[in-house]
Amino acid sequence: MVMNTDFPARAIIDLSALERNLQQLRKYDPNVQAMAIVKANAYGHGGAQIARAALEFGVKWFGVAQLAEARQLREALKDFPEARIFTWIFSPDADLESAIKADLDIAVSNPQVLLAIASAARVAGKKARIHLAVDTGMGREGALPENLAPLLSSAQLASAAGTVAVSGIWSHLARGDEAGGGEQATARQLAAFEQACEEAEKRGFTGLVRHLSASSGLLWHPQAHFDLARYGIAMYGLTPNPARATTASLSLTPIMRLEADLISVKKLPAGHPVSYGGTWVAPRDTYIGIVPLGYADGIDRHASGKIWVAVNGQKYPQVGRICMDQFMVDLGSGEDGKPPLAPGATVRVWGDGSQGEPTADDWAQAAETINYTIVTDLNPRVPRVYI
Repeated sequence: MVMNTDFPARAIIDLSALERNLQQLRKYDPNVQAMAIVKANAYGHGGAQIARAALEFGVKWFGVAQLAEARQLREALKDFPEARIFTWIFSPDADLESAIKADLDIAVSNPQVLLAIASAARVAGKKARIHLAVDTGMGREGALPENLAPLLSSAQLASAAGTVAVSGIWSHLARGDEAGGGEQATARQLAAFEQACEEAEKRGFTGLVRHLSASSGLLWHPQAHFDLARYGIAMYGLTPNPARATTASLSLTPIMRLEADLISVKKLPAGHPVSYGGTWVAPRDTYIGIVPLGYADGIDRHASGKIWVAVNGQKYPQVGRICMDQFMVDLGSGEDGKPPLAPGATVRVWGDGSQGEPTADDWAQAAETINYTIVTDLNPRVPRVYI
């Protein structure tokens, strides 16, 4: 493990925990292929590093939302031509020719996009590989069921012309992580997707890779597994919905631990305010520690005064408003006039909770958001260290 001594904080990424999570998720359906979703820099964990590790652990498919990010991943995995990279977000004037040359699997939602891809394939001199996108109820990418026929007709023409190979069909669940009404909504989406797959098969598109499930579908909707499941937040050891199942109950392990070096310890007298607005005032003489992370690093300001950190298993409350580059913690009054901690002490900001630190779920609850944003928002300037 190599530390960056120029930056006083780091995100420790445990690749052995990643392997355990992949093994655990495969138990939900050993027959379904895994697609590791490494979009947004692998949810803040490091796209290329996570993808390489997942390859070593047997994953062959990778999902990256943005086309530019998908091309970057292909370059990072150039020594692994067997890796299939699926992408679904790009502008109408995107460099589709380069995407085809990079051997990407590209999502197609409408005949206009398919026509552009077919045209780019002729220029590239290489057949484009596409996945038909169906909007079964998410309201994002994909053809609505009533618009699927024109998309299939265009796909037939492009296939006959030898410019396109239709290799997959897919959709996305909008409420797969919810119980109650979410179950009914998922059932409707499942029925719509099955109908779309039948329509595609009637048009001669057989043997397509069908994928509807992300993490929540894999965990809670076995009927929606089909051929491939997109492993997202659960792969990183976090639950898609803590109200439905905790990370621990799913036997998942968070693979990221964020830690920082305490850069300053100072004693404040009772009544002294801390940080902007003076929203917290020392109730007694106390020592304040400064942690060199702030909202510029992705530390959510909405969690101010509602979260804690840990040092050597001891919890310390965060106090005052979180600043751009730092936040403060109350270390207590100490003993015999000595500070409880010294500068340089390692502060656990979040992790798996095993050493008293909060988890990403705890930070999400404090900030009134979801655990996805806690890890994904971590700024790239914070070094990632892989173990």
